[in-house]
Amino acid sequence: MQDFITVSQFNNYVKNIFDNEEMLHNIPLLGEVYGVSFSRNVIYFSLKDESSSLPCVCFYPALASEIVEGAKLICNGSPNFYSKAGKLNFNVNRVEKLGQGKLYEEFLKLKEKLEKEGLFDSARKKAIPKNIKRIGVITSSEGAVIQDIKNVAWRRNPFVDIVLYNTKVQGLNAEIEIANAINQMSKYDKIDVIVVARGGGSMEDLSAYNTEIVARATYNCQKPIVSAVGHETDFTIIDFVADLRAPTPSAAAELLTTDMSTQKNIFENLKSKFNLELNNFVDERKSILYNILDFSYKAVEKQILNKKMIYNKLLTQFKNSSENALNLKSYDLGIVENTLSKINPSQILQKGYAKVEQNNKTINLKKEIDYQNNLSIYFFDGKINAMPIKEKNDENK
Repeated sequence: MQDFITVSQFNNYVKNIFDNEEMLHNIPLLGEVYGVSFSRNVIYFSLKDESSSLPCVCFYPALASEIVEGAKLICNGSPNFYSKAGKLNFNVNRVEKLGQGKLYEEFLKLKEKLEKEGLFDSARKKAIPKNIKRIGVITSSEGAVIQDIKNVAWRRNPFVDIVLYNTKVQGLNAEIEIANAINQMSKYDKIDVIVVARGGGSMEDLSAYNTEIVARATYNCQKPIVSAVGHETDFTIIDFVADLRAPTPSAAAELLTTDMSTQKNIFENLKSKFNLELNNFVDERKSILYNILDFSYKAVEKQILNKKMIYNKLLTQFKNSSENALNLKSYDLGIVENTLSKINPSQILQKGYAKVEQNNKTINLKKEIDYQNNLSIYFFDGKINAMPIKEKNDENK
């Protein structure tokens, strides 16, 4: 049978090595603080440099003011191997502030640059709409942030729409995705306001929101933007550029929605007051209205009689003038008909006259006759063709 040792035996053995090695006690460790959190009187954080990080624990709450995100510290302490969990921590008992960490220094430089360019000016910040129907949220679809926003918003106002634009919130190219999401949502007419949100974290975790590309996208956005990044104590560059900063994503949802229960109570009170005033108004006006109606009825009746008399008079005048005009026009028409009758060719032919044509031309004179072609002679009741014959006297001419 193969020899073995238990996990507890191994962990205890490793712990004894750390506990008994004098060289590992009271070590001054230099690093940048990130991922600070508190549990009762214990401070949990990590120290990091360019290539490594180390989890740390501090049981001295008085040092909390020194152990802040991004600070560069020399932490005195000893490594401790927690045998039950098989986890290594560096127990800190004293700290010395050396300066700000690299990330924090970059944060301050960018903040100063953008502030000088006017990206933080309050005068250019857009007002947040009062009646918001649709909220665009830029965050990860997998985190708790979007659910927190939905829960708070829909609890207060179940009619508000939440439109999610799924992006990374940290890691490689997260800032590019966030900036692109802001640019895209800026063009969407049906969105009233945009919320850029993520949960809390270390300065490194929030680094995407401390970038110039996100800051400029926020500044150029056509829609009002609310920054809801991290916890209440976390500040990022986007907080200064945004039109409004919310301490948390849930707070953003609360700021942008109206509590319908409160509005309902206000509406009911206004409704009762309005109904009371309306009833009083109606009662007061009824008596006035009845008096006006009685007076108006008599006045209108009189006006109708007057108008009726005027109408009948005008109607009689119109009939008379119309008949006169019609008679005059009938007389003129008779004259025209008589004149036309006199000059009507058929009427002339009816009297015994005839019309002579040759070669589609009317013959008015004897000398116009062509003795080689027929003549067409038109009578009242028809037409005949005849060949002209020269008289002897015509032949001698």
